[in-house]
Amino acid sequence: MGIFDGSEEHPPDKVRRYIITTIVFIALVVGFSWYLLRFHTEVRTAKHFLDTVAAGNLEQAYHLWSPGPSYTYQDFLEDWGPNGYYGPVKSYHIENAEEIKQGPERPSGTVITVELSPFAPFPSAHDVLKQSKTKEVRLQVEYKDQSLGFAP
Repeated sequence: MGIFDGSEEHPPDKVRRYIITTIVFIALVVGFSWYLLRFHTEVRTAKHFLDTVAAGNLEQAYHLWSPGPSYTYQDFLEDWGPNGYYGPVKSYHIENAEEIKQGPERPSGTVITVELSPFAPFPSAHDVLKQSKTKEVRLQVEYKDQSLGFAP
C-alpha cells in the first residue's frame, strides 16, 4: 500500500470537517460584518447633522449638536452659518471614522473626519478649483448619548 493509497474517510470525520468549516465561515462573515458596521450609528448621527446643516436648517442643527451652556447659537452660526468658518456647507464627504479613548478604561466615542464643500454636489478630485474650497473638520460623536462636538 502506497502513501497516496488511503482508505476511505469514515462518515463521522467527514461530518465533523463540514461542521467545523461551516462554523469558521460563519465566524468570519460575522467578524467582517461587525468590522464594517462598527461605527454605523455614529456615522449616521453625523450624516443627519450634516444633512441638516446643508439644508440650511441651522436651528435644528444647533439642537442636534447638543451644545454646552457656553456654546451659544451665535457661536454655532460663527462656525456653521453661511458666513461662518465652515460655511456655507452645501455638500460633504465622510473620509474616516475611528474610535477614541478617554483614559485606559473604555472607548468614549468616535471621531469622524469630514470634508465640507460650499458646492453641491461634492466636487470630484479632478476639479482642483472647487476642491481648494473644501475644509476638513473632525467631529466627535459620543457613544452614550450620540452627542456631537468638535474632536480634541
